Amino acid sequence: MKKKEDKKEMPFLDHLEELRWRIIKSFSSLILLTIGSFPLTTWILTLLTYPNAHLAHPAKLVYLKPTAMMMIRMELSISMGLIGSLPVILYQLWRFVAPGLLPKEKYYIFPVIFITIVCFSIGALFAYFVIIPVMLPFLFSMGTQFIEANINISDYMSFVLRLILISGLVFEMPVLAFFLARIGLVSHRTLIRFWRYALVIIFIFCAIVTPTPDPFNQIILAIPLMLLYGISIWVAALAHRKRKRSEAASDVKKPSAKSRKKPKRPVKKAKKR
Repeated sequence: MKKKEDKKEMPFLDHLEELRWRIIKSFSSLILLTIGSFPLTTWILTLLTYPNAHLAHPAKLVYLKPTAMMMIRMELSISMGLIGSLPVILYQLWRFVAPGLLPKEKYYIFPVIFITIVCFSIGALFAYFVIIPVMLPFLFSMGTQFIEANINISDYMSFVLRLILISGLVFEMPVLAFFLARIGLVSHRTLIRFWRYALVIIFIFCAIVTPTPDPFNQIILAIPLMLLYGISIWVAALAHRKRKRSEAASDVKKPSAKSRKKPKRPVKKAKKR
């Protein structure tokens, strides 16, 4: 048994060497996908400018520097390379951490990665199809008859990408609730107790993201976030139950106090002379 345990142990320098190779593989994936996605930047630009192009009164997108479009295409290719290499990066991270995990923890890692990617994708699509089409007409309506919207393409792209990123991170709320409940920092009872405060925070967030006086648009945006909070409560309750079951199973496996007592040594009888 000791020999097997010694084989599993790794010196500190070997850990650093393994971490270096994991980083090199992740960085290589990022570089290759960034280079490969550069020819697709025309299609990505068309996709991201679609919400503005199909408005009743679209803004005119311009660039003010000769190198502006080249920089935007490079930023888009880096962003696409980072998004495309996320599975590789997460896999390399898992391979580095996996030797220190329990078999049950290894079983959950791939479903958690898959759910994380799905939640982020849903949040990004929600921003693209709901938030951006609601915000752009309102922001452009602030102009007057003599003031038209001529927007720098770099400002427009940063605005759109920021909204997509924020929405994708917000939709990770159930995954965060699962982890916090699994390690015991948050429980579903705590989330239920503070649902009123969460509701106020959600409406404040919607008011910041969509600065429109129309409460109808804020309610449309707040409904999915409230559903996410409800899903987070359910996920936290599920994680809490699994945590209790694992703790109960570990308590059953532990030897009782009676079994820990040392066996009595046999009393030696005195030899007769």
